[in-house]
Amino acid sequence: MASENTIKRKEAEVKELAEKINGASLVLLVDYRGINVSDVTALRKSVREIGSEYAVIKNNITRRALKECGIDSLDEALEGPTAVIIAKEEYLPTLKTIYKFSKDNDYYKIKAGVLEGKVSSVEELTVLAQLPSREELIAKLAGCLLANVSKLAATLDAVRVQKESEEAK
Repeated sequence: MASENTIKRKEAEVKELAEKINGASLVLLVDYRGINVSDVTALRKSVREIGSEYAVIKNNITRRALKECGIDSLDEALEGPTAVIIAKEEYLPTLKTIYKFSKDNDYYKIKAGVLEGKVSSVEELTVLAQLPSREELIAKLAGCLLANVSKLAATLDAVRVQKESEEAK
């Protein structure tokens, strides 16, 4: 049987992880089998740069932390090696980074996710990851607006030229 110190340490781990999950905009559970150390190190670095956390945590601790947060439906995802990725603020950059990495590495798979407190399917997460970023959408909107303003300016200039030619006659 586990010692009292071990039990307390694990309870503290569960509590700490549950607090992180409660404050997170995105929690991803991923299968990292077949990935070499250098690739995972690079992924961890890129995830850390965008303000998220990447950790390999025992499934039992993750399961208990999720249960403490009121999330019981992810037990299937907690089979085999599982890494936990937690995005504190914006979830889209983290989701896009993990999705891109999983596309480039056949064995790396998103198993499940919790998006803003709600369990999301892998399909929903994949669709979100494929959406353009906020900056891309703003750039597209600005391009559309600029095109319409340019057309208006050209039309007004054509009207001016026509009026000037009529006055010259």
